[in-house]
Amino acid sequence: MLSKPRLRVLAHVPPASRHRATVLLAAAALLHGAPAGAATRPQLADVVVTATRIATPAFDVPASITSVPGAALRTDTLGINLAEGMSSVAGLLVRNQYDYAQDQQVSIRGVGAGSAFGVRGVRIYEDGIPQSGPDGQGQVSQFNLGSASRVEVLEGPFSALYGNSSGGVIQIFTAAGAAPGTLRFDLGFGSFGTVRAGVDASDAIGKLRYHVNFTHFAWHGFRPHQRARSESFNGKVNYRLDRRDSLTFVANVLSRPDSQDAQGLTAAEFAANPNQTATGALAFNTRKTLDQEQGGLIYTHQLTADQSLRLMGYYGHRSVLQYLSIPLGAQIPPASSGGVVDLHRDFGGADARWTLQTHLAGHALGWVSGVSYDTQNELRRGYNNFLGTTLGVMGTLRRNENDIARNVDEYTQASFALSRRWSLMAGVRHSEVKFITEDHFITPGNGNDSGEVTYTATSPVAGVLYAPAKWLHLYAAFGQGFRTPLASELAYQPTGQPGLNLALRPARSNNAELGAKIRIGHRLNGSVAGFLTHTNDEIVVVSDAGGRTTYQNAGRTRRSGAQGSLEYHFLPRWRAQLAYTYLEAVYIDAFHTCSVVPCRVPTLLIRSGNRLPGVPRSNAYAKVTWGRRLGWHASLSGQYLSDIPANETNSAHAGAYSAFNLSGGYRADLGAQRLEVFVRLNNLLNRHYVAAVIVNQSSGAYFEPAPGFNVLAGVTLTLR
Repeated sequence: MLSKPRLRVLAHVPPASRHRATVLLAAAALLHGAPAGAATRPQLADVVVTATRIATPAFDVPASITSVPGAALRTDTLGINLAEGMSSVAGLLVRNQYDYAQDQQVSIRGVGAGSAFGVRGVRIYEDGIPQSGPDGQGQVSQFNLGSASRVEVLEGPFSALYGNSSGGVIQIFTAAGAAPGTLRFDLGFGSFGTVRAGVDASDAIGKLRYHVNFTHFAWHGFRPHQRARSESFNGKVNYRLDRRDSLTFVANVLSRPDSQDAQGLTAAEFAANPNQTATGALAFNTRKTLDQEQGGLIYTHQLTADQSLRLMGYYGHRSVLQYLSIPLGAQIPPASSGGVVDLHRDFGGADARWTLQTHLAGHALGWVSGVSYDTQNELRRGYNNFLGTTLGVMGTLRRNENDIARNVDEYTQASFALSRRWSLMAGVRHSEVKFITEDHFITPGNGNDSGEVTYTATSPVAGVLYAPAKWLHLYAAFGQGFRTPLASELAYQPTGQPGLNLALRPARSNNAELGAKIRIGHRLNGSVAGFLTHTNDEIVVVSDAGGRTTYQNAGRTRRSGAQGSLEYHFLPRWRAQLAYTYLEAVYIDAFHTCSVVPCRVPTLLIRSGNRLPGVPRSNAYAKVTWGRRLGWHASLSGQYLSDIPANETNSAHAGAYSAFNLSGGYRADLGAQRLEVFVRLNNLLNRHYVAAVIVNQSSGAYFEPAPGFNVLAGVTLTLR
């Protein structure tokens, strides 16, 4: 029987008791004033999600959707990288490159696995504000996990309702402040010079609620030239104007100065010594400085008892200065953009949304319609990474252009309960995405690369859910999606001629999913799903040499497989989590690539049946946790990943591996305070394995190594 949607306090993320991990100093206890012990209390029933834009129990949604409590990102772990707490989400793969000059690698059911940098093909949101640009590229490095209430992951056909590059959707939500107020201090230390410290404050005073977090992180790394430091701030303020109106202001700031880049290793280098650093990284002093500031304002107005209006606006700035190890011979040609990237991006947008929640003929009806606008203007300059014979310094200007992208999208979606057992959900989104490049650096041998192009798409989605029993829901969904080229993929023509690569077409996909969800009281929660995605005009690399990568459409691909997850509280103190994904991602059509730039004559044949690079066939995760709200607690987790092709020819692979982690700690209430301590042992068996694959790396340095056995420890003090 379908349960009635109920809006629960989603920010109940147990107190600080779950941060800790190597330095940990996270924040979690104040969230909504959850009782100190809520950290390990089962919360399986009525997990409410908002990825469908109307707060609905995830159990009642005809889609694969998972809500991960913010505490899971911080408890007995580092609390810095999204990869640390998301392994229990079937279908999702977040890989930590252990290189803070690069972002984490994120893919959902194989979509996004081929991204050379940032997150491509998966839409990213923070508190409802896009973290992906109009071209579909985003980042997760700016996420402040210390203040997170939860992270929602939407997979499958309904992701298309978020527009361009929606092969999946990841949304992080900041916990709202609540009374009584909480102040939390975290401090942690670990191997490789790891330090994490933070302060988190939350309260509700009259009509105002706030939650702020500041986190400092530093580490030396386990490879030479891997040092990094970051400071992160995130804040959320809610103010209720009256019974009908409220305002929410969110702001986040990230600073990562001079994060050193040890770069990937070749297969031979990895076999000889996985803890070494690429020689080019040392010679060119590869490094990256990142700064981002963003703010957003959300206004909600209750029009009637059944209707509401939501208006959102946001603005931000991101700057990146990155030194690359481009060989001198590749930097010298007139068309080269050098070896230093100097990028300044202004971005912003707005969203207006009308929501109706009512009954039609005695059955629940939910309806959302809206329009969104997003824009970014990127000033991109390139410089040589040398002066005379000195490497690793900013040299002569080689590139100067404005890359502008904007989109206007209209969307509508509705859900309708046909009966006590049947419900429907459907929607459609129309997108128009425009790219403009204004080239300000035109010299002999380096022609005018200016140009513009517009792509449009209409993406329909529909799903049906059947409840044969109160504890079992079955569903099916189908939809269409699309992905435009990125601005960087349009930048160069394979032929070497000036101007945008206007021959590139958007990749368009048909997505189908069949699934089942089970929920038995507060003890057992699980799901299984089979999925199939057919994509036409997949965008792939034509050539990659000398710092210049060009792209083409490669015909059809297929991503098919099955996934399942289970959470079971089998004894008063014991809980088990399991997740498994099987995925077959292959090229259906053969195509040619080139080994040189410009591409005059295609030289390499990618055969039909070749696996898509960056995608493992099997991904398994298991975790067993023991303990109660107070006192001692411990957990043992393990992950298995099968081999991963590193390039489109499938001539290089990262080997399969299994890794295990053990953590334990103690929680105690000391009057109005709570004290928590933990110790975590990572990579218990001291395995040498590849943490992440740099897909299609031209020099063959595909492999980012993971650290061996290492230790984290932390302490948290929460004042209430």
